[in-house]
Amino acid sequence: MKTIVTSSSKEVVIGDNQPTIIIGESINPTGKVRMVKALQERDFSFISDEALRQVKVGAHILDVNACVPGLDEKALLPEVLKTVMESVDVPLCIDSANPRCLEAALKVYIGKPLINSVTGQEQSLQEVLPLVKRFNTAVIGLTIDDQGIPQEPYKRLEITWKIVNRAQEMGIPRENIIIDSLTLTVGTDIQAASKTLETIRLIKKEMGVNQVLGISNISFGLPLRQVINCSFISMVLAEGVTCLITDPFLTRQTVLACDLLLGKDKFARNFLKTYREMKK
Repeated sequence: MKTIVTSSSKEVVIGDNQPTIIIGESINPTGKVRMVKALQERDFSFISDEALRQVKVGAHILDVNACVPGLDEKALLPEVLKTVMESVDVPLCIDSANPRCLEAALKVYIGKPLINSVTGQEQSLQEVLPLVKRFNTAVIGLTIDDQGIPQEPYKRLEITWKIVNRAQEMGIPRENIIIDSLTLTVGTDIQAASKTLETIRLIKKEMGVNQVLGISNISFGLPLRQVINCSFISMVLAEGVTCLITDPFLTRQTVLACDLLLGKDKFARNFLKTYREMKK
């Protein structure tokens, strides 16, 4: 199963036998005071610098979110998207919970982006999947429905089936759907990681679609977050996750080491190349 996303000049392939794809998470105002300020002040130079920083340290795709309370996201998101497209050549992940904002951003994007996201909620399926079909994008499917995030892995698998089946009924190829099993913090649920890992295994066995995971949620509210996050990365990649939403500055070395050990880095080329760059 290969999922392909593109910019105007670069193609990224996501798949089981491919190196793990890192989706840089930093262009997102959630919990980031400096990014909120940049969006409020239309400080696009700060956003451009952040895009360049992430690509320089190993991001293959950049997530772009411009949702700040009090700002016109529909007008702002396309502006931010244009800034990032002018700054870097990697494909982008357009991140919004508002279908109208997604549509406005898709109209200015050059290439085949990733949309973040659609859920198993009926309204989301009805509003987002037509955009995926119309603009021929890839999309992240979240294992959440009208009752929230299920505790049971089999319930999350059922939501995955629902998303994939509805997409295929609309003529959206299965390879254009990347499933996010979701994870909550182990700080409040000691079984949170185990439930996510079991869900990943089930989806890989039953569905065969590519899978993504936002890593930082697992350690929320705990000390030594980087240690927890990097340990969890090694687990989820071994179970079948093919791309990660993370900060490449903090996790790139762990991802490279995992790819090497999982046989995804022929002759250790990526690992050695990065090592040589770090020495310089």
